Order: sequence, then structure tokens, then C-alpha cells
Amino acid sequence: MTATITLHGIKACDTMKKARAWLDANGVAYGFHDYKTRGIDRATLAGWVDRLGWEGLLNRAGTSFRKLPDANRAGLDADKAIALMLANPSMIKRPVLAAGGRLLVGFRPAEYAAAFAR
Repeated sequence: MTATITLHGIKACDTMKKARAWLDANGVAYGFHDYKTRGIDRATLAGWVDRLGWEGLLNRAGTSFRKLPDANRAGLDADKAIALMLANPSMIKRPVLAAGGRLLVGFRPAEYAAAFAR
């Protein structure tokens, strides 16, 4: 795969560390976008939601989401999920790997291996 590869996430996340270690061990060159420190723009996030659905991106299991008032968690739809994720990027599942037109959410070694098979 020769396309630009970007790993999106939060530097200190354990799952991110596993994904980065896998990419490094397999010689995959990539850029890293820390959306906790650099944020994420609405257009990128909305594009991910269009392709994957908000349910696939919103980390409802994380403490950031669970600490929200019930009113903020009720009646979720794409627009409300995008607003929550923009306001608190920790609510975006991670990592999000953008590679050659593909988007992979989460880290599963078999999916990474298939994506980068030579």
C-alpha cells in the first residue's frame, strides 16, 4: 500500500500503543494525528460518520461518555454524536486508521495484516 497512512487517536491510549507497535514492527510508515491535542475538524469527522455510521465511532464504553448527564446521552443521532465527539475527542473510538481509502476503527491485528498484505 503506497497511499498516505494516518493513524488517528490519543497518544497515551493502550490500544493506540498496540496499533503503533504493530505498524512499526511491520515496517508500515504512517503519520500520527493526536485528536486529543490537535482536535479534529467537523468535515473529517462527518465524513467518517457518513462512511462508518456514528455508532461505529462513538465510544460509549469510555468514561468520558459514561460521565455525561443522561440528557446528553439520550436521543443520540449522527448530528448529536458528532457534536459530542467534537467537544470531547476522547469519545471517538480509537485508533482510526486511514489508509488508501480504507478506514479501520479499533485495533485488530488480523485486519491490519489484511490491509497491509503485500
